[in-house]
Amino acid sequence: MASHTLLLLLLPFLFAAATAADIAQGPTPPEATTNLTSILAKGEQYTTLLRLLNSTGVNEQLAIQLNNSYDGLTFFAPTDAAFARLRAGALNALSDQQQVQLLLYHVLPRYYSLATFQTASNPLRTEASGPGGAYAVNVTATTENSLVNVSTGLVDVPLGSTMLAKFPLAVYSVDEVLLPEQMFGKQAGSVASAPEPAKQPGTKATGRKKGGAAAPKGDVAAEPSAAGTEADDEAESSNAAAGFVGNVEWSTVAALALMAVVNIAAVA
Repeated sequence: MASHTLLLLLLPFLFAAATAADIAQGPTPPEATTNLTSILAKGEQYTTLLRLLNSTGVNEQLAIQLNNSYDGLTFFAPTDAAFARLRAGALNALSDQQQVQLLLYHVLPRYYSLATFQTASNPLRTEASGPGGAYAVNVTATTENSLVNVSTGLVDVPLGSTMLAKFPLAVYSVDEVLLPEQMFGKQAGSVASAPEPAKQPGTKATGRKKGGAAAPKGDVAAEPSAAGTEADDEAESSNAAAGFVGNVEWSTVAALALMAVVNIAAVA
C-alpha cells in the first residue's frame, strides 16, 4: 500500500520531467533524402563541378548543412560548358580558399522554388563571404513564363533546367559560372575567355624608345631609307675619287715643270 502511495506521489514529477525533456529537445531537423553529388552525376554534364566539390570538401560541408538545416539550400550548378568559357588556367590560378568561396557563391542558405523567387527580396545572400561580409546575388523573375535570372554584377544568366526542387534542396542548372565582384573586380574578362584581337592588315610597327616602350610620334627619329643611304655612299665615293684624281694631276704637272727647269739649267 505504501509503495502504491509513493508511486502516485511521484507520477506528477515524472510526467513534468518527460515534458521538459521533449521541450528541450525541440523538433527533429528534416532528414536530407537527397545527395547533391548523385544529382549532378546523373546530369552527365557537371564533371568539372563535381571534381571541384570533391577536391575542396564543399560537398561534405553541404551534406552536413542539409542534415542540420531547417531552411534548406539552393544550389546553382554550372555546366562543363560554363567552366569551358573561362580563360584557360583561371581555376588553377585561384587559391584553395578562393575555390571554396567560388563554389559557396553558388549556394543560397535556404530553399527557393521557382515560385519563391517571384517574391524574393534582393540582394540574396550566398554562403560565400569575405572581409566585407557575405557575397550576394540579385534574382529577377517574370510571372508570365516563370523565367528566373541571376545577376552577380559581372555575370547575368537565366536559370536552366530544374534538376531538383524538393525541400530541403533545390538544384538549378546555369550556363555561366557565377563570378562575384569581390573576387574578380569589375572586369569579368580577367577570367572569362576572349578571342585574340585580329591583326589589321597594313599596320606598321611604331618606333621604340630605349627600353622597349613605344615612342610618341614627336620622339621618333627619322631614319634614312635604304635607297637614300646607297645614293649618299655612291656620291661620297665619287667625290673621293675625283679628289684623288685631281691631286694626282696637279702633282704630275708640278713634277714635269720642275724637270723642265732642271734640264734648261743644265743645257745653259
